[in-house]
Amino acid sequence: MYLKRPAGGLAFCLFYLASCFTNKYVLSVLKFTYPTLFQGWQTLVGGLLLHVSWKLGWVEINLCSRSEILSWLPASVLFVGIIYAGSRALSRLPIPVFLTVHNAAEVITCGFQKFVQKETSHLKVCSVLFLLVAAVCLPLCDTQFDPNGYLWALIHLICVGAYKVFHKLWKPSSLSDLDQQYINYVFSVVLLASASHPAGDLFSALDFPFLYFCTFHSSCCASGLLGFFLMLHTLKLKSSTTSGQYAAWSFLAKILHCMQGCLKISAHLTWKNCATTSQSSGREGELCARPGWTLLVITASLSPFFFVMTANVLTISCLVISGVGEALLVYTERTGT
Repeated sequence: MYLKRPAGGLAFCLFYLASCFTNKYVLSVLKFTYPTLFQGWQTLVGGLLLHVSWKLGWVEINLCSRSEILSWLPASVLFVGIIYAGSRALSRLPIPVFLTVHNAAEVITCGFQKFVQKETSHLKVCSVLFLLVAAVCLPLCDTQFDPNGYLWALIHLICVGAYKVFHKLWKPSSLSDLDQQYINYVFSVVLLASASHPAGDLFSALDFPFLYFCTFHSSCCASGLLGFFLMLHTLKLKSSTTSGQYAAWSFLAKILHCMQGCLKISAHLTWKNCATTSQSSGREGELCARPGWTLLVITASLSPFFFVMTANVLTISCLVISGVGEALLVYTERTGT
């Protein structure tokens, strides 16, 4: 059976879905669009949890060579670009659209392998062309076209592709994947915290309407925890399976996202009505008299119904083409062709 190690793979899919939906909820429903703060918070939580896990002996991190740490910093810069631009794009684009553009990052890595390393197969080139066609045609067919959203998605795509190429070129003997992620976390926290004031996010966030709502606090805590556990399960799945098996699990998680994200039901109206009910009853700090974590659990379980996406035949066709392209990529990883 191709999808081996079902426990690890299913855990990866669960955290992938939960993390993406929680981030989308905070960015699009609550509209907390301050990426230096939101991504800074997520990387701070991830870095602290990884540091505590290291000190308790649960994970092994070795940061002995200063030269190798410095040589990894360009990748950390790209990592910040990935999460910052991804946050901007996800706040404006539906999840299936964002993932379709994100998948096109394989064009960069495949182009590098084709023209620099001379080792890409014709089947892989064909699969990447499917991804490229889907990503290029999607903005032309999107009835909810958002130029800023697609611009940030393009920047995210470039950073993802460049990060993968850098990872292929950079092959140290001592830094493990956890070491690299630890450096990414520390660098991201420092850079995003430094940029929060110049970017205007630091003081603009004080006017955020749900700043003192329990649901906002619990959602941010959940996003940080889910991001950390997703990172751990991703690295665990990569180390315990072949590249083809990991690609298959990743493809399954994205398919589940797209299937659920295409439903055209708005959570904004639900949230707005709920907030209105609280205000009219004189309890502005609560939402429908539910504790923050209770509402968050309900939101997570009903997350497919909480995001709007109006799709026509052409938009769906682009999503299908992207899915076909990624399925071919999984096949090439499986067969080594």
